[in-house]
Amino acid sequence: MAAVNIPTHQDPITTTRQWLDAAAEGEAFNPTATALATIGSDGAPSVRMVLLKDVDSAGFTFYTNLRSRKARELESDPRAALCLYWKSLRRQIRIEGATSLVSAQEADAYFATRERGSQIGAWASQQSEILEVRADLEAAVAQTEGRFAGGEVPRPDFWSGYRLVPTLIEFWWELPSRLHERVEFSRETDGTWDHRLLQP
Repeated sequence: MAAVNIPTHQDPITTTRQWLDAAAEGEAFNPTATALATIGSDGAPSVRMVLLKDVDSAGFTFYTNLRSRKARELESDPRAALCLYWKSLRRQIRIEGATSLVSAQEADAYFATRERGSQIGAWASQQSEILEVRADLEAAVAQTEGRFAGGEVPRPDFWSGYRLVPTLIEFWWELPSRLHERVEFSRETDGTWDHRLLQP
């Protein structure tokens, strides 16, 4: 049986960042892509892919239109789950916790780093709403480009970020014969992390 590969002597945020660094080198496209699961008003789960933009001791941060379905669901129930999976590295991380909006200053700072086309798109797209024809979106983009022609594109007040504060982080490492390695970390009330091995 293979030796333990998942470190249990350090906090799981550090391990997550190390795995993200490895993914940045080993994954060809969007190594920070993560599945985000939320809870609908009817109690049903809903999942989609988002890009993870920051991981630190405060939590896991992603950005979105605040009028989108995911944002409406998070406003109703802030509990959420993330799943990062890197096929080429044979690794997965699951995260569970509650979300809250980042500060306006944080959202402004991140929005300013986005390429201009994405900034325009944030204004033009009525995310999650019905689109009758693609031409309507293209027209909205053109109108927005004209509106901000020659100037900076500010962050829309309906666009911001969420930070998921983890209460559970599970690392999964693929091993032969489906005898995978799994280590689950859970946050204690004092903020420290406890860990346990899980059966594959």
